[in-house]
Amino acid sequence: MDDSTIFIVGANGQLGTALRAQYPGAQFADINELDITSAQSVDAFDWSGIDTILNAAAYTNVDGAETAEGRVAAWSVNASAVANLVHACQKHGMTLVHISSDYVFDGTKKPHTEEESFSPLGVYGQSKAAGDLVAATLEKHYILRATWVIGEGKNFVRTMLGLAEKGISPSVVADQVGRLTFTSELVRIIDHLLTTGAPYGTYNATNDGTPASWAEMTREIFADAGYNSLAVTDTTTAAHFAGKEGVAPRPLESEMDLQKLHATGFESRDWHDELRAYIAKEKESIQ
Repeated sequence: MDDSTIFIVGANGQLGTALRAQYPGAQFADINELDITSAQSVDAFDWSGIDTILNAAAYTNVDGAETAEGRVAAWSVNASAVANLVHACQKHGMTLVHISSDYVFDGTKKPHTEEESFSPLGVYGQSKAAGDLVAATLEKHYILRATWVIGEGKNFVRTMLGLAEKGISPSVVADQVGRLTFTSELVRIIDHLLTTGAPYGTYNATNDGTPASWAEMTREIFADAGYNSLAVTDTTTAAHFAGKEGVAPRPLESEMDLQKLHATGFESRDWHDELRAYIAKEKESIQ
């Protein structure tokens, strides 16, 4: 696959950074050159030579989306911007790879399949569902539903390791269950779908492995990192956010069914294995 025909949107985020490493010849632009929330900016951009847009841009502040200002930003980036990119893809015959989320569901079913109806609980989920709907109007599209993304930058694993380094035994939510999705796995999925010419459509795109709660994952993080003396106390989502204002509702069940992805010939990696490798790399970088 010719890297130079790929354009990465959101190139500086966790996934965008991983995509740039995978496709070093890919093109990208800063906001001064391309503002995806502006229909005029997207329409005026020179898309010549581009065959595929990888949209790794998103407003991901789940609680921030519940504020007046955040609501506007979430809809602008997660929905309106997707519509702008879809229009450009239609006009220039490009393929769109768009990253979605478990938040488009209310978390009352498990595992979630690609055919499940939307049922978002909060503004973030609603804006992501809207982005999915508009992306699906494009013939040449891949919508990838990821959960609990871990890569370069601020993320749950790094936060827990930071607490461990300070000797803190945390209280962690135990009633939200799912799998980690490492950016390395998302990149593998994207590359597989594009290079094999897999059928267009929506795919659940997480790591495989036994689902776990955030509390169970924290225990595994501490064990893998050698912080066995620290304890993790289970709490509920309701108790964790009790008394706090502006908190978005969270889906409790986030396990994704991966059968459709596997039917394309993709072999998923277990998140437990990737977590151990990720932690080993993190510890090596700080030594």
